[in-house]
Amino acid sequence: MNLNSAPITLKFEGNKVSCSSCSLSQLCLPHGLDTQELETLDGIVHHKPQIERNTILFRSGSTLKGLYAVRSGSFKTYRSTSDGAEQITGFYFPGELLGLDGFGDNIHRCTAQALESSSVCALTIQDFENLCCKIGGLRRQLMHLIGTEINQDHETLMTLGQMRGEERLAAFLNNLSLRLEQRGFSASEFNLSMPRHDLANYLGLAVETLSRMFSRMQDEGILTANRRNIHILDWSKLRVLAHQDQGCGNNY
Repeated sequence: MNLNSAPITLKFEGNKVSCSSCSLSQLCLPHGLDTQELETLDGIVHHKPQIERNTILFRSGSTLKGLYAVRSGSFKTYRSTSDGAEQITGFYFPGELLGLDGFGDNIHRCTAQALESSSVCALTIQDFENLCCKIGGLRRQLMHLIGTEINQDHETLMTLGQMRGEERLAAFLNNLSLRLEQRGFSASEFNLSMPRHDLANYLGLAVETLSRMFSRMQDEGILTANRRNIHILDWSKLRVLAHQDQGCGNNY
C-alpha cells in the first residue's frame, strides 16, 4: 500500500486476543485490572493479524473509531504542515496506544502509519466508553496513559528547543533503548524501524547532519551504527551526552 492510500478498515468482529495472557499487558490498558475485569476486556478486544508496511491506520481529520494497542511492529504518527510537508510527531512500539489524539473532539489530529509489518489490538470507542463506566481501573489506566502522552510532548519540546543535535540523538537513543528493554528486547543492540529521513525529521535535523552525528558517536566509542543496526558501547557517555545520567523519561 502506498503512502497516499486510504486508511485500512479494521473489522472489529475479527479474532479475539486474551489480554490476560499477553506479555505486553503490564504496559497497556489491562495494567492494574483484576481477573474479572480482564475477562470483561478480553471479550471485546480484537486483533488485526497483519498490517503491511506503509499502511495508514488512521488519517488526520478522520473520525475517531477506536483505540489501537500496538501488538507487534511499530508505527509513526505525523501531521501535515500548511505547505504539505510531513512533520513526524512520534514513534510507537508494542504495548503503546494509538488513537488518543482523537479524544478531544473525536477527530484525529495526526496520521498513524506502519513503519514495518505490524499488528494491533483494537477496541471500538463505543465498547471502550461502556467499559469505562463499569471498570474504574480502566479509567485510571487511561488517565495514566494520557498523562504519559502529555509528558512525552513536553519532553520533546524541551529536547528540540534546548538541546544540540547530537544531544537530541543521544536522548532519543537512550529513551528508545529503555522502551525496548521494557518489552523484553535488548537495550544495547537493536534495529531502528524508522528510516533515517524519518528520524531526522522527528529530531529537527537534516539527514546529512544526522549521519554526521552517528559517525561522530562511532568515533567517540559511544556506539556502532551499521545501516539501521545500533549497538550501544558506552552507556555512561551516551547518558551524559543526553543529559540523562540517571536514565531517561518515557516515550520520545
